[in-house]
Amino acid sequence: MASGSGNGMFRWSLIAAVTLIALAAGCFLNPVTGENNARSAALFTRLVPVLQHPRCINCHTSTDFPWQGDDGHRHIMQVKRGPADRGVAALPCSTCHQARNSPAGVPGAEGWHLAPPRMAWEGLTASAICRSLTDPARGGMTPAQIVHHMSTDHIVLWAWNPGLDLNGTARQPPPISHAAFSALVRQWVAAGATCPRD
Repeated sequence: MASGSGNGMFRWSLIAAVTLIALAAGCFLNPVTGENNARSAALFTRLVPVLQHPRCINCHTSTDFPWQGDDGHRHIMQVKRGPADRGVAALPCSTCHQARNSPAGVPGAEGWHLAPPRMAWEGLTASAICRSLTDPARGGMTPAQIVHHMSTDHIVLWAWNPGLDLNGTARQPPPISHAAFSALVRQWVAAGATCPRD
């Protein structure tokens, strides 16, 4: 009797465990639910203060030139975007912007360049910024590429180590740490990479 009862309990425990695993697998295989969409959109809105910060907007510009400084003034020396977003032939970005911040106040990171015009965020709403990142018709990135770019790209990482400006004043980094920002990006993508509505 005790043996049969024990087998019955084991069987029910096994059924319960298999059911829980199946339910969990279903959640992971089908992550984009209405609840996840809302959560994902809310997560993106938490990214926006970084994406609209001068450290990002100065290079994600809708103009034919970059902005500079915490006040977003026009880049000195009449710098132009150029055909490949790396300056014009006579004055490429790499003339001044080296792999590291200069003691003279010129910012630096490997591969310094402007974001392409399709990634211009200047003056856009949170929803429009999100669509510029994810819309394949605009050449947006895949979710994996977004995570990689936001987590490891040298120019993105520079925003949290911007150094001193030409006047010797510390440039302000974005309002949250890079670790927190990167974690939010991953959570946003995991929840479905949903864009908020305007």
